[in-house]
Amino acid sequence: MLYVYLTVVRHNSFYSFLLLNTFLAYIPIELSFHIKEKQTGLLFYPLLIGWLLFYPNAPYILTDLFHLARMTPYNPTTGLMSFNLHMWLNFTNLVSSALAAALIGNWSLQYVADVICLRFKLHNNFGRLSIVTLLLLLSSVGIYVGRFLRLHTAYLFLNPNWVIEQLLNMWSIRMLAFVCFMFLLQLIIWLSTYLSYLAFRNMDSKFN
Repeated sequence: MLYVYLTVVRHNSFYSFLLLNTFLAYIPIELSFHIKEKQTGLLFYPLLIGWLLFYPNAPYILTDLFHLARMTPYNPTTGLMSFNLHMWLNFTNLVSSALAAALIGNWSLQYVADVICLRFKLHNNFGRLSIVTLLLLLSSVGIYVGRFLRLHTAYLFLNPNWVIEQLLNMWSIRMLAFVCFMFLLQLIIWLSTYLSYLAFRNMDSKFN
């Protein structure tokens, strides 16, 4: 976040929104560090609900990649890609923020899913996959809410009746299609990281 502030916000760039979005994406990661399977319900459930409310902010940054369209990478005269360092700095900031939030956020999701499985004694793969699927679906709905309804988590406390009304009226075929797209995207990220984890664990067991 300090890097984003120094390279973007201080220069009043269009991409200054990255500072807030990166901060919001970090909140569920921080919350996940405090979720433990043996906590009392008075601590476990508020932390879990807080994590659920803020987690969509992590994969949400992937949708910020559409702002790359504001760049003009090609020289209109030559048709070749321009060597514009400021443009490449914006590209680096957008892509690195999206990747970091998505990948570290994905670790957060896997950790929370494992904690839920341990707490409720869901030790089989079907139980773990069901929890992950449910969390990814809820996250996909959250991405839609943030991107198109522009509802932030704080609105739940400031104007809960209005938020509930918006959530009840948002359902449509187009909305569900978008949720499916976001679910597929997150599922691919989760499967990639999970299979990589299994491969490293198997390799480690061979050497040990």
